[in-house]
Amino acid sequence: MEDTLKNIKLFLFSIIGSIFIFSSITANAVEIEYWQYTYKARVEAIDKLIANFEKANPDITVKHTSFPYADYRKKVSIAISSGDGPDLVQLYYGWLNDYRDGGLIQPLPKDTFPHDEIESNFFKMVSSMKVDGDYWGLPTAVRSLALFYNNDLFSEAGLSGPPETLDQMVEYAKKLTKTDSAGNYIQVGFAVDTDGQDHHFWREVLIRHFGGQPYSNDGQKVTYNTDAGAEALKYLTDFEKTHKTGSNGFMNRGQDAFAAGKAGMVLDGSFRISKFNKTDGLNFSISELPGHNGTRYNFSSFWANALSTKAKGEKKEAAAKFLKYLTSEEAMQVWLDTVGELPAKPSVALVDANKGHPQYGPFIRGLDYATATTFISEKPQRQSVIDSYDMVVLQGMSPEDALAKVAKKEQELLDDFFGN
Repeated sequence: MEDTLKNIKLFLFSIIGSIFIFSSITANAVEIEYWQYTYKARVEAIDKLIANFEKANPDITVKHTSFPYADYRKKVSIAISSGDGPDLVQLYYGWLNDYRDGGLIQPLPKDTFPHDEIESNFFKMVSSMKVDGDYWGLPTAVRSLALFYNNDLFSEAGLSGPPETLDQMVEYAKKLTKTDSAGNYIQVGFAVDTDGQDHHFWREVLIRHFGGQPYSNDGQKVTYNTDAGAEALKYLTDFEKTHKTGSNGFMNRGQDAFAAGKAGMVLDGSFRISKFNKTDGLNFSISELPGHNGTRYNFSSFWANALSTKAKGEKKEAAAKFLKYLTSEEAMQVWLDTVGELPAKPSVALVDANKGHPQYGPFIRGLDYATATTFISEKPQRQSVIDSYDMVVLQGMSPEDALAKVAKKEQELLDDFFGN
């Protein structure tokens, strides 16, 4: 009886002790905020990763907030500038200079993120986050482009397998296009979307296929105002202007037309896989981008995670610890499985299971020959392509004249940035 009472006392003391320790940890827990834009699969992925992280780090809690894409940058800028908002913030890599100039983010601590480890463990494109000797953010995932094609529409048009070359892509688009008696599109062969991914397709894929490059090696000069740039712009605008295989913005966005089964082909990123997989009745496949004269090119991009200037002291340490987890191999595989975006480390991305995957594989293989544009300010540089396309298709301007006009304006943007 005495032993039984003793055991009960020990058990109660252990329970009380555990409660005391748990209460102490909870009371002393550091809370940090993580912000990103609202995209269902990305929100789900971060929630999974936060749960994993908090389980391993009970002294840190992470508050996750997301905003609609259209409001996101404005919300971030206002919040951090007033000393509120996120400790760890997600930003598109093309916004880096805007965030730095606005005083919204701070360099990553070198003791937590040694530069030699970053440069040996991540894909090379991540070097675009290094400015003035400091890294300002790191991604969990990276992106490339691939060609989505509708198997049912291909079969109906007598096509077997994806186009392997740019010329084949044009021929396939012609065979896939349908119009009514008035000439209105019922089905487009290739869903052009310059505000989607096609501005990247023109800049980093088509220009290089035709022998040029979009910017000088140091990024300070526009170099697309050339024969190669004009030929690339003609190739893209000819789908609408000459071949009559569709119109820019058909059914609002290229992704919408494809999801509705009204487009034979569309260019997009791996992040679109989830949407198309969830679309009832959509039977599609994915291939690497078509080549040209025996070469292949691709565009790569990413969203990075950065420490905001609001993060100080123990919050900065906790945020850096969470960022370390977000850039781990475990987190990258979770992100791939949940969102469909590609791991930022070759050690995860280039395993056979991922390279050979029927959906992720074309994107992962495309990373081998992809280039990440070094944007000074992504939005106006994207607008240059949109405007040049519209000048050719809607205003009847030649590709050479359209590029001369937008190149002049974009060069002024670069001169202003590098001059300051």
